[in-house]
Amino acid sequence: MAKQIFINLAVKELQKSMDFYTALGFTNNPQFSDDSGKCMVWSENIFVMLLTHEKFATFATKPIADTKSNLAAIFSLSTDSIDEVNNIVTNGLKAGGTGPSEMRDYGFMQQRTIEDFDGHTWEVFYMDISKFPTE
Repeated sequence: MAKQIFINLAVKELQKSMDFYTALGFTNNPQFSDDSGKCMVWSENIFVMLLTHEKFATFATKPIADTKSNLAAIFSLSTDSIDEVNNIVTNGLKAGGTGPSEMRDYGFMQQRTIEDFDGHTWEVFYMDISKFPTE
C-alpha cells in the first residue's frame, strides 16, 4: 500500500464544510464517509477527514482547539499554476471561506491563504523551483 496522509479536522457543520472543500476542488470518498465524518480527497495519497466534534473527540487525547481564534496548524496545498491558486481560493471565498491576507510572491513561489468555517488555515501555492535562488 502506498504511503498516504489523512488530515483530521474537527468541524461544527459537516455538510457546510463538505461543500466548502468541494468548492476548493476536493472530492468526497463515500466509502470512508458517514453522518459523523466525510473523507475529502485532494489527490491519490492526500485526504482530509472532516469530523464532527463528537467524532473527533473519540480520537483526541486533548481538548479540541478553537481554531477560529487560535492557530493550531497551517496546511499547504500545491498546484500546477498561479491561475489554479487563484481559482481555488476564489471558489473557496465564494463558498464562504475567508482570505485573511493577500497573495504573497516570493519570486519562485506564490501563495494565498484561505480559512474554512472553523478557522482551519490553508496555504494554496504554486512553486517554480527553477526560479529558486541559488545563493
